[in-house]
Amino acid sequence: MSSSSASLPATGLPTCDVAVVGGGPSGLMAAEVMAARGLSVHVFDAMPSVGRKFLLAGKGGLNLTHSEPFGPFLERYGDRAGALEASLRAFGPDALRDWARALGVETFVGTSGRVFPVDMKAAPLLRAWLHRLRGRRCRRRSPRPAPAPSRAGRRGRRRAGWLPGRRRGRHSA
Repeated sequence: MSSSSASLPATGLPTCDVAVVGGGPSGLMAAEVMAARGLSVHVFDAMPSVGRKFLLAGKGGLNLTHSEPFGPFLERYGDRAGALEASLRAFGPDALRDWARALGVETFVGTSGRVFPVDMKAAPLLRAWLHRLRGRRCRRRSPRPAPAPSRAGRRGRRRAGWLPGRRRGRHSA
């Protein structure tokens, strides 16, 4: 993540064009859409890393969407279908598969009609997604205060990252 997109005003707090609260799939997608429009985005999440539930969902193979035609797909939403139709037409099952492919993750349709990543894992998709967000002026912010420096100085200090155990500059796509 680049720090050049954030400036420090007189208050000492970083600034950005948009603050997204929540680092789940909806928050990350909101950040991606806004960053694609050239806005600097900060994603805030109470957890030490983002996408935790996404990773948990992936333990069962990560069912991304369904391959059925749009009409029956929309009917799955019951009474909410009318309210969701425009959004689902804008980003439906085919668009979601194209999005995953653009992240380097191929998908397949199972015998149930459900769509899964070929390797049946969520982590590679999440890592690629976070890598792309870092390149698009998105920063991860934690509402928790930074830990105090250790006796060793700045070495003992750890910045909030996208994933636990990952440090900036050491990410592989």
